[in-house]
Amino acid sequence: MTPLQAATHADPYAYYAALRRNDELLFDADLGLWIASSAKAVEAVLTHPDCRVRPSHEPVPAAIANGAAGQVFARLMRMNEGVAHQCPRAAVEPALARLDALHIAGVVRQLSACMHSLDDWMFTLPVSVVAYLLGVPGERLSTVAGLTRDFVACLSPLSREAQLRDADAAAAHLGQMFSGVLEQTGLLKPLLDGDWGNPDALTPNLIGLLSQTCEASAGLIGNTLVTLVRRPDLLEHIQRVPALVTALVEEVARYDSPVQNTRRFVAGRCSIGKRSLGKGDTVLVLLAAANRDPEANPDPDNFLLQRPLRRLFSFGVGRHQCPGQKLALAIASQALRELLRQPSVWANACQYGYWPSLNGRIPRFQSGV
Repeated sequence: MTPLQAATHADPYAYYAALRRNDELLFDADLGLWIASSAKAVEAVLTHPDCRVRPSHEPVPAAIANGAAGQVFARLMRMNEGVAHQCPRAAVEPALARLDALHIAGVVRQLSACMHSLDDWMFTLPVSVVAYLLGVPGERLSTVAGLTRDFVACLSPLSREAQLRDADAAAAHLGQMFSGVLEQTGLLKPLLDGDWGNPDALTPNLIGLLSQTCEASAGLIGNTLVTLVRRPDLLEHIQRVPALVTALVEEVARYDSPVQNTRRFVAGRCSIGKRSLGKGDTVLVLLAAANRDPEANPDPDNFLLQRPLRRLFSFGVGRHQCPGQKLALAIASQALRELLRQPSVWANACQYGYWPSLNGRIPRFQSGV
């Protein structure tokens, strides 16, 4: 197994534990990159000023650089540093923090009536909720969700040519929609009132909110279902005490992270722990391994609903920590509450594989294919 294969392996966690036995960065000569697997190393990389989200020589992946998808990518705050990151984040973070959990729950309940397959529940519902909060009209929500899924495909190095073309078309279409007049209430109003630094950053980062919601939320909902079908005792307990659903989703995010890894690119010679890294080096940051580090979460291989002081690396750490963590957990938790009332929707959830990915862990259920 390699660290990239681990993301979609049936059970990568013993492999991650073996990597963590050395809590310093390890160099993988076959992959040509450093690996951070312990909580200490992961946090050190993610908070180091010389570890950037993109290589300096390629701010936009070459495969999408000349199209509409690349134009969106170039302005995403999560793919930038400095002002291009800080200004959009300063607009987005407080707006997301103001969202009311009860309001989110109500939107999920309302939109879940249109969901039928697990694929809908995992991919369409979360994006539709965020699009609704951004003022997208109800009749266009499913279209926006589909376009977002097309756009997200271009972010993977596994994307085929046809997917890259679809991503360009989706980016252009979403850009047109967000450039139009939306209902300026709810989440959109504080975003419009924010200081974006560059006015051209608004629309790409609205698309960014949708794209970040798409696969991560799908993985969070899907991995929670996998946990429940593997643990009938846990399912019975949650059905008796549905108030524990939020704790369930939070522990799944730690125990079986939907985002298994991310990357950082070294902008200048630096030291991390006892390792010296050179300019241009790449670090593969194993978020899922850090979640299972006993130094961060004691008794890490036991699934504990009432885990004290749970540490989550799944949403990142430091300046690029995902500002939508609270929103993602709220959407997934309410989606699970609704799904528990409709067991027929996930009757075949015991039959699954994983969608192809080098960093995401998203179950592919028989009923969702």
